[in-house]
Amino acid sequence: MRLTVLAAALSIATPVAALAGPASNAVKFFYMPEVKFEADAKYRDRFIEPVTRLFDLNDQARKNKPDEVPCIDFAPGLDAQDYDEKTVAKTLRLSEAVDGDSANVTVTFNLFPEGDDSKREMVWSLKKIDGKWKVADIASKSSGWTLSALECMPVPAAE
Repeated sequence: MRLTVLAAALSIATPVAALAGPASNAVKFFYMPEVKFEADAKYRDRFIEPVTRLFDLNDQARKNKPDEVPCIDFAPGLDAQDYDEKTVAKTLRLSEAVDGDSANVTVTFNLFPEGDDSKREMVWSLKKIDGKWKVADIASKSSGWTLSALECMPVPAAE
């Protein structure tokens, strides 16, 4: 009896992120052990259309006008520019809903230890491609935007 109660207590105390599956692990990569900038070219292989098209336009804008703010001037996975790394890690929770080769991973966290406006809820849409989960889109439930809907116009090359 005591063992059953102990096992139940431990399962409740275990962070949700630890109970997530393979799709969640693809998303957790961008938050742990440190937050990563999704639009960084070195992570491009973790994404698919339509997000990769936006990232490519962002790269062009940065290359052609290096002194100007590119299309993506915030961390899409955080829905913010500023954050406290330790708070994000401590409050990070992931849950996934898988339907065949598609999945949605909902991520909740706080940007800072205090403040109601620091709570975030993000939904990552993934597709399984060649046995690996790839990110197709990121949406902010907190702010009401979707990454694939952001506009980024190609900037002509600097003269």
